[in-house]
Amino acid sequence: MNDNSNEIFESSSSGIGSLPTEEGGPGNFLNALNEYQRTAVEYIDGASLVIAGAGSGKTRVLTYKIAYLLTQGYHAWEIMALTFTNKAAREMKDRIASLVGPEAQSLQMGTFHSVFARILRREAASLAGGHYDSNFTIYDDADSKSLCKSIIKQLELDDKVYKPADVHNRISWAKNKLMMPEQYAADMNALAHDRDSKMPEMAKIYEMYVVNCRKSNAMDFDDLLVYTFRLFYDNPDIKKRYAEKYRFLLVDEYQDTNYAQQQIVWQLASEHQHVCVVGDDAQSIYGFRGANIDNILDFQQQYEGSKLFKLEQNYRSTQRIVQAANSLIKHNDRQIQKNVFSENAEGEKLIMRQLASDREETISVCREIRLGVKRNGLMFKDFAVLYRTNFQSRTFEEQMLKDGIPYRIYGGMSFYQRKEIKDIVAYFRLVVNHNDEEAFRRIINYPTRGIGDTTVNKLLAGANAYRESLWTVSENPSAYGVNIAKGTLTKLADFRTFINSYTERLDKEDAFDLGREIIKMSGISADIYSGSNPEDVSRQENLDEFLSSMQDFVEGNREEGLPIGLVDFLQDVSLMSDKDSGDAEDDNKVTLMTIHSAKGLEFPHVFVVGMEENIFPSPMCTDSMRKLEEERRLLYVAITRAEKRCILTCAKSRYRFGHMEFDAPSRFLKDIDSRLVQVERSDDDYGSTGYGSTRGGNGYGFGGYGGDSFRTPAPSLRGRAGGEAASRWQNSVPVASQFMADPKPKITAPRRPEKPVNPYGEAFQRRIVASGGSLKRVNEALSQGTNRSNMLSGQAPSLRERAGGEANWYQGLSVGMKVEHARFGVGMVTALEGQADSAKATVEFRNAGTKQLLLKFAKLKKI
Repeated sequence: MNDNSNEIFESSSSGIGSLPTEEGGPGNFLNALNEYQRTAVEYIDGASLVIAGAGSGKTRVLTYKIAYLLTQGYHAWEIMALTFTNKAAREMKDRIASLVGPEAQSLQMGTFHSVFARILRREAASLAGGHYDSNFTIYDDADSKSLCKSIIKQLELDDKVYKPADVHNRISWAKNKLMMPEQYAADMNALAHDRDSKMPEMAKIYEMYVVNCRKSNAMDFDDLLVYTFRLFYDNPDIKKRYAEKYRFLLVDEYQDTNYAQQQIVWQLASEHQHVCVVGDDAQSIYGFRGANIDNILDFQQQYEGSKLFKLEQNYRSTQRIVQAANSLIKHNDRQIQKNVFSENAEGEKLIMRQLASDREETISVCREIRLGVKRNGLMFKDFAVLYRTNFQSRTFEEQMLKDGIPYRIYGGMSFYQRKEIKDIVAYFRLVVNHNDEEAFRRIINYPTRGIGDTTVNKLLAGANAYRESLWTVSENPSAYGVNIAKGTLTKLADFRTFINSYTERLDKEDAFDLGREIIKMSGISADIYSGSNPEDVSRQENLDEFLSSMQDFVEGNREEGLPIGLVDFLQDVSLMSDKDSGDAEDDNKVTLMTIHSAKGLEFPHVFVVGMEENIFPSPMCTDSMRKLEEERRLLYVAITRAEKRCILTCAKSRYRFGHMEFDAPSRFLKDIDSRLVQVERSDDDYGSTGYGSTRGGNGYGFGGYGGDSFRTPAPSLRGRAGGEAASRWQNSVPVASQFMADPKPKITAPRRPEKPVNPYGEAFQRRIVASGGSLKRVNEALSQGTNRSNMLSGQAPSLRERAGGEANWYQGLSVGMKVEHARFGVGMVTALEGQADSAKATVEFRNAGTKQLLLKFAKLKKI
């Protein structure tokens, strides 16, 4: 081959069927590699790009290549290996040591930031005109935001417009583009963006930020990159010294590098071109953090004569999972073509499951996990539930706590431990209990009302001296020896008046109505909705989900005749939070995580939930093809986490943003080859499938073709008490036709402000509009013929209307009758009691257990 041209080495189906076993010792460790891994490892004569498909042994190739270099005359100190996590660097170094011995400990291996920080400390005298010494401090994100806040205050700018987090993100963006303050101030596009964002003083803030950092001998994380670039750019002799010292560079996860990282690698490797980068363009999912997929796509153009190696054998997943992922990702235009394959078992088809609501989606997933553990001998840790955004964890956390399913939140925190949720709960706690000191301190100046730490500390001193609560001391500070300025006394009085106004209504209103007003009138909702960066959007989604949790609590308790006040809701939340702190030592837990957090992990059984438009893809990503392709790559990552089974679920209705939403199934579902999936809609059991019994069928966009010719019977699976149940699955129908009418995704502006789309037909839509957005009322209307006037009034039909004119307290129900509930699913009536408005039915639900429901609220459907 011509050394001046790009060469491609691809794996083929002749590869080894299972991950090769390592054979120790420097003489034979290469025998543990398959043919194409070994070819990639042994090429050390120039630049190379290793495209490693999911589960193809990427880390092994990188590790073995370093070990191989050490056997080919390279010394450990001549090799620089850059990773994205310290954990990856430590594990790789340990593995290399096991292959070639203790020399591996001298490798220059670590994250971009840690390796470059060491260089900057050694070369501090040449940095930024001598403004730094080798003992510089490294600011974390909290330090950086605090400095931004101080500068905003110093410039007397409105911190509701110049939010410290937004300002910090903008400075970070500039640094990752290698723009110093003087360049930023001269960039017309940057200045126009700032004007459009109503932050025209950003250039001044950036300048002051840099001055303050230098004055404090401090760098933030982005500085570690930008100053390394500037060090080499401004000092060619230093750049040459390091380029000659590190004769070979290796970079892991190259698809996740940003512009600054790519440029520094080029500075060090451009002359000798002894550089190997490993990654997978199909797994580039961090664009929102500044990662640039062009770095990996354009590598061969940047390094002329470089070699391309493709690792295409997946050792992780079944053949069908791999083929399904391939059929999805091929719809992206911007990619390096590859054909990932597996020689593992063919495996089950992917399941696409649609449920009536997000609640039913949650129940379905939890029930399948329970049955898998109980009847198939699986472990809880064999399961992972993956979701697009953090707010989706709430219903799964609550259901798993109720069902006794141990779980962990990976790479995040429990829903009720998130800051915005704890702030809201603190307001509720103080409304209920004025002497709650922790709640008082948390919210006394949130949102900002001009009551600072000095005032709080004075109140606290008085409270401690007189053994009184902060609330009591705040009512009359002078009585407790506390001097407070007159203006601050007025602010304290206003705060107490606000809290008291809701305390007086505790026994008069339900938790949802009262709580929603507190969130609005306190200014919390305005504060949360004032930003637009990804962190702000996550907080907004969490707030909306919290409102949903209150609504669920009120509706559920009302139907069961249980208390629905704010005190009762707080007790429920407290119990949830207490259970969150379970046994941290036990790793046999279901994993809940965002898909971004799941990258690099694998599980035997994976649920990907919330597969609906306006969730997946995110509404913020539908305005450009570039963003939309990253969303498709995100689903590719989710599917390829699964070893044996992958279940994709979506809901017809979901309570979001204070109302019921009806979104179509995700456009990405239609991209997956229909021959590799089973489309499932459970008419009878709302998705109690997999290890239980199921029924496939048509309706609401699933199985739209109908007819037995498109269906094949599924194997009988032992399910609920009652033995074997036949299952029917929708099969071999083009998935594009089942999910969407439009054969290609449309690029549209974000739809959040728009009216929710109801894809389930005009008649269904009219009923929803008439019902005020209540799916339960629509179910009632469909089953019992509720007239439109009742739907419009929002009132449930009278008992007389339901009984066809005959006063029937039990609505025609009888013991042993099979019924369906919009929230709890299918069950059997086991007892009836009470009279008139106190009439109750005890129902044993398949998924939700035994419930006693007030019939005037329950709206049970006879089936």
